[in-house]
Amino acid sequence: MNEIPEINLEKTKNDIVEFVQNKVSEANAEGLVVGLSGGIDSTLVAFLACEAVGKDNVFGIVMPSTTTPTEDKLHGTAVAQLLGINYKEMAIDSILNEFLSVAQLEEDRKAIGNLKARIRMSIIYFYANSKNYLVGGTGNKSEILIGYFTKYGDGACDIEPIGDLYKTDVYQLAKYLNVPQEIIDKPPRAGLWNNQTDEDEIGMTYELLDKILYRQVEKDIDADSIAEELDIDIDEINNVMDRVKRNQHKSKVPESPKKTLMVIE
Repeated sequence: MNEIPEINLEKTKNDIVEFVQNKVSEANAEGLVVGLSGGIDSTLVAFLACEAVGKDNVFGIVMPSTTTPTEDKLHGTAVAQLLGINYKEMAIDSILNEFLSVAQLEEDRKAIGNLKARIRMSIIYFYANSKNYLVGGTGNKSEILIGYFTKYGDGACDIEPIGDLYKTDVYQLAKYLNVPQEIIDKPPRAGLWNNQTDEDEIGMTYELLDKILYRQVEKDIDADSIAEELDIDIDEINNVMDRVKRNQHKSKVPESPKKTLMVIE
């Protein structure tokens, strides 16, 4: 069987809603801030947040840059309006350009892309602090496992509502909750540079990635068996496994060496 198991949509939705409610209550917070990129992950989190704490307690932030596709910016604001939540649109280019001007470093596409993500997260946390809200993360399990996020950027949050959902699961739950079809249908992209798409960067479709991750992470099947079962080159399996191992540090609390105590005799 080549597919990953389907999730119980109603139970999963209810579990996530209850999780969000409990975490907001435990933190004595008053709501959630969600960065709205116009993509399926942030849209799904916004839908779930509204179910959990009510639309009046969810604040959305749309933070485009010059490399953000116009469609994504429009979808971000459209989602906020559809849900009836308060939101703010704030372009980040002036902040980015000021940083680059002061830093006076040679431009590096990846470093600038990560900087954009960290600028956005700084803005999100500013509003979360000022409102006594928690930051709702928008990472899914597929991206978290392979480290496809910016450390202390889009990977920074207080709770990760869809963090146990593979991208395949995200699509299922988004359809179940009636996320707009045009958001579901468009290619996933972060807009960190022109013409960027997630699957081009990852090097395979999310569908294939999820099949590999499910077998490797949850079923502990060896690479040769996965390659044979999915009828793909073993190099693709090894590449995914290497990314999982190499990027584990991105999901961990920073490590420290153990101190040595004085021995008193």
